[in-house]
Amino acid sequence: MSPAPPTDRLKSLPRAPLLGAPTPIHRLERFEKAIGARNPIFIKRDDAIPFGFGGNKVRKLEFVMAAALDAGADTVITCGGIQSNHGRATAAAAARLGVDCHLVLSGQEPAALTGNARLDDLFGARLHFVANRADRTPAMAALAASLRGNGRKPHVIPLGASTPLGAAGLARGVFEMLDQGHRPDVIVHASSSGGTQGGLLAGLTLAAVDARVIGISADESEASLRVMVEDIERGLLTLLGSDAEPRKAEVRDSFVGEGYGIPTAASREAQTLLARSEAIVVDHTYTAKALAGLIALVRGGALAEGGSVLFWHTGGQVGVLA
Repeated sequence: MSPAPPTDRLKSLPRAPLLGAPTPIHRLERFEKAIGARNPIFIKRDDAIPFGFGGNKVRKLEFVMAAALDAGADTVITCGGIQSNHGRATAAAAARLGVDCHLVLSGQEPAALTGNARLDDLFGARLHFVANRADRTPAMAALAASLRGNGRKPHVIPLGASTPLGAAGLARGVFEMLDQGHRPDVIVHASSSGGTQGGLLAGLTLAAVDARVIGISADESEASLRVMVEDIERGLLTLLGSDAEPRKAEVRDSFVGEGYGIPTAASREAQTLLARSEAIVVDHTYTAKALAGLIALVRGGALAEGGSVLFWHTGGQVGVLA
């Protein structure tokens, strides 16, 4: 018997049912006018995923958590910043699926938990604070070793669940988008640990759709993020048995500003424009900077006139309340 086609393999991967119904796609007509766009601009509302305050991380965690449970894990460990969307989504998934959750968060422990960190605690996650980002991976390894020594079965989830398996969630998202009757010419989204963009590129390759995918970096340099995205994309295609060549990743790192999570004038403008034209909220760490990138592409004439543009809203609005 010949092996199943890669698309069939993608659709048959084990996953934990967290996502629910497909997320809406609709046009941003008032926003188009606000920025002087000559392109129809649509939005994919992963911020509207109902589970655990939503976001694209839920798509990744469906697959990563299923694999952890299949391996017999009783605990998951992951990492991020204090206002990590991934940490919050992982804590929610662990609560729903009945396993313990430990989060290694970089930064000084706050006097009071707010935003995502407050939700982490509410979902029952145990929070561990380390001084900086470089300390997170060794802290997760040490925590896993300690838990194993106490007879537990921990499973470490890398930053952002940005693995080839996690990226399968976004590849499936491409087919969800196509089933909704939408075939954009350009997709713009926030990119940080590479899994979202890698999954979108792999999904488009499997679907034979030649859309341009532009990742707006929240922190990493263009060169380093491109390598991360392409490695994940290649890994997912290999996992699915596809011999297709990975597509080159298009990344823009000129919207990071002073650093991760620090607003810029452009991100503030983007956030305000979308809120006041469409009543949709984006956060400064990720989605406001990605939206600022989209606005700059429109105003700078970098998009083919008339081509359909999709802004993939990856969530994160909880951070606005931190």
